Amino acid sequence: MTPSRTVPAPDFVGYPAVRRGIRTLLDAHPGALARPVPACPEWTVADLLGHLAEIAERVLVRHGGTPPEPAADPLDRWDAAGALLDPLLAGAGGRSGEIMVMDAYTHELDLRAALGVPPPRTHVAAAASVDVLVRGLSGSIVRLGLPALRLRTTDGEEWLAGEGRPAATLTAPAHDLCRALAGRRSHAQLAAFDWSGPPEPWLPAFSWGPFSPPPHPGA
Repeated sequence: MTPSRTVPAPDFVGYPAVRRGIRTLLDAHPGALARPVPACPEWTVADLLGHLAEIAERVLVRHGGTPPEPAADPLDRWDAAGALLDPLLAGAGGRSGEIMVMDAYTHELDLRAALGVPPPRTHVAAAASVDVLVRGLSGSIVRLGLPALRLRTTDGEEWLAGEGRPAATLTAPAHDLCRALAGRRSHAQLAAFDWSGPPEPWLPAFSWGPFSPPPHPGA
């Protein structure tokens, strides 16, 4: 039987939803641009927004668009590029920007944690983001020669990371699983999840691509 999980929204739906969410978040926290973002230790909020704008501009060019003139405000800069990018993503079929959606959603959660705002109960970009992250972990498991790992949320959604029959199951709340896959949970936090067997063989696999578990507990 196919595991039950949410159908991912297309990127041209998820991406503007993240932009709206971040604007709403920062409108409620004026003066936050200089605040540090603990999940991205070398960045302020302004640095994080600049990163998101730069990624949008880069993907816009890849889709044949022309970036707008840079705005002084990093959030306005990101919105301007995103508004031009959204219809191009729609025209490309709704999956070409899924890595960008995952990156943006991950950073929305980073901002929420930095500002002391709880994560959303649901988010239209979450399912697509987790699918991308699971594929990243899956590739890492295969590269390390580890047996497959079943990932399960406490709500009952499931994914298979790796190849073949899973040798263990990791169960965690959906938000914590997403943060763990994006390198926002320490090895101690990972090991404290509900595992059907010893977690140690799979902990190295959570370091992949740009992600690596932090040395201290992450939010």
